[in-house]
Amino acid sequence: MATSKFPPRPIRQALSQGKILSGIGDDCAVLRIGRGRDLLVTTDFSLEGVHFRREWDKAESVGHRSLARGLSDIAAMGGEPIAAFLSLGLPEELSQRWVDRFFDGFVELADRFAVPLAGGDTAQSEDRIVSDVVVIGAVPRGKAILRSGARPGDRIYVTGQLGGAAARLTWLYSKGIGRKIRPPFPDPLPNPRINIGGVLRQKRVATAMIDISDGLSTDLAHICEESGVGAEIFAETVPRATPVGAGSEVDLAFALHGGDDYELLFTAAKTTPVPSVIDRTAVTAIGEITREKKILLVGADQSYKKFEARGWEHFRHFS
Repeated sequence: MATSKFPPRPIRQALSQGKILSGIGDDCAVLRIGRGRDLLVTTDFSLEGVHFRREWDKAESVGHRSLARGLSDIAAMGGEPIAAFLSLGLPEELSQRWVDRFFDGFVELADRFAVPLAGGDTAQSEDRIVSDVVVIGAVPRGKAILRSGARPGDRIYVTGQLGGAAARLTWLYSKGIGRKIRPPFPDPLPNPRINIGGVLRQKRVATAMIDISDGLSTDLAHICEESGVGAEIFAETVPRATPVGAGSEVDLAFALHGGDDYELLFTAAKTTPVPSVIDRTAVTAIGEITREKKILLVGADQSYKKFEARGWEHFRHFS
C-alpha cells in the first residue's frame, strides 16, 4: 500500500475506524473478520511511464512486478497470501501478444505462491497501460507485524541485497528515454519474502517491519515515524547488490536510496537471536533504533550525518 504523506493525517485518522485494526500507514490494512484470523488487504498501481516502460521492460517482467508489489506487502506484515485481483487499463493499439506475456509473468509468480487470480476488470485506457492489483492475505488474530512496534535499543536488519534495481534503472536513463535498449545485466526480478516474513512472525522475532519498495532511507523513515523513534544506520554494513555481469557491487547511494528491491526491513529486540540466513536468504544487521527522533548515517570513520529520506515518494510536492 502506498504510504506517502498523501492523504493528510486527519483523513488517515478518519478512515481508520470500526473493524479496521490498522489502515493507512502500514503495508496492508488489517481487518478483524473472525475469532482466529485477521484479514490483510493491499492494493498497488503499476503505471506505464512511472513504474515501467515498454521499451525497457519485458511484458513478463511487468506482470511479475505488478503482483510482486502486493505480495511483498503481505510478507511485510508476516502474512500468508490468499488471492489476488487484477484490473487492467489497456490502450487500443496494444498487441494481444504483449497482454499474453504480461499474464505469463503474473501467473508464474502467482503459481509459485499458490495465489489464485480471483477476479478483476479490464478497460480501454487512452494512451498507456495501467495495472491495479489487490492482494488479500491472512494472519493469526492480533499477530500482524506493524511498522509501529520498534523500540529504542532494537537492532535493525535487512534481507538480501539492496540497490540492484536502482542501478539498472539509472543505467537505462543514462541511455535516454524512448530507446529500446537492454542493459548488460539482467532485470533483478523481485522475490517477495513471504516465507521469511512468516518465520519472523511465527518465531516472534520482528518488532516492526516494512518492505523496501521506495528505498531504505524512505522506508526506514516510515518505521521511525510510526514508532516514534530514531535510528542509526552503519553504512559499511548495508548489503549492496552485485548485479550479474556487472562485476562489482553497486554504489552505496543505490543501496541507501534506491527502490524496487522488495526486501524486508525489520527491527528486533537486542536480546532476540536473529538467524544470519532465513529461507536461503542472508539477513544482515545494519543499525540500531534510538530514542532520539533523528535518523543518522554512521560512516566507516565513525562520522555521523543526517540520513535523509531520498528514496521514491509519490506526491512529494504536497510535503
